[in-house]
Amino acid sequence: MRLITAIIQPHALEGVVQALRSAGGHGVTITEVVGSGRQGGHTEIYRGTEYRIDTIPKIKVEVLAAEDEEQHVIDVIVQAARTGQIGDGKVWSTAVDTVVRVRTGETGEDAL
Repeated sequence: MRLITAIIQPHALEGVVQALRSAGGHGVTITEVVGSGRQGGHTEIYRGTEYRIDTIPKIKVEVLAAEDEEQHVIDVIVQAARTGQIGDGKVWSTAVDTVVRVRTGETGEDAL
């Protein structure tokens, strides 16, 4: 099994979730995060004082998928989140050894 993690722009969230549902109804975990990368930060002025903001709001989307669905899920996320502009985000996959569905005790792919 694989944990697919994506950091995307907040405005792309709805499209990514809809695309994942259309591609097979994958469950998702969504977290509001902040970070910095190549996009960098920006400056704001508050009451006449300039402030440098080095972190930018992003959304973290996590999907647990079977090994054979990994590339398809990644492709769906990338296609739905891509604008072609700096700051679109990143997607990566991590191996998952154990999964247990708490309600039933099912393990492995049965727990997905």
